[in-house]
Amino acid sequence: MAAPADKRKIVKKRMKKFPRFQADRFKRMNPAWRKPRGIDGRVRRRFKGATLMPSIGYGSDKKTRFRLKNGFYKFLVRSPADLEMLLMHNEKYAVEIAHNLGAKKRKEIVERADQLRLHVTNRFGRLRAEENE
Repeated sequence: MAAPADKRKIVKKRMKKFPRFQADRFKRMNPAWRKPRGIDGRVRRRFKGATLMPSIGYGSDKKTRFRLKNGFYKFLVRSPADLEMLLMHNEKYAVEIAHNLGAKKRKEIVERADQLRLHVTNRFGRLRAEENE
């Protein structure tokens, strides 16, 4: 199993939720963020005590953005052939098997990933331990 080449410390800034303004007051209103555009809106004018708006300052460090906690970047795989792309990049990317694959194809992917020394994040999904008889 390969270890990540880059050992940079991953700093996640505040993981803040940004609900839509007044979405808690109306059931029909989706809480997904919408930028306020009204002429009198206190959120748009950034009054003290009002809901905070998302801005660039809440983002993570560019060098470690999208990194997993183990230091790898996630790479979604749907077939064993997709693993060949990661042949030279086993220290940068970790394999994540797509959720809609069956046990047979998952087993093939895990076996091929072991041969290529790739890290698989969801290695044991849908795979039962076979009993030794």
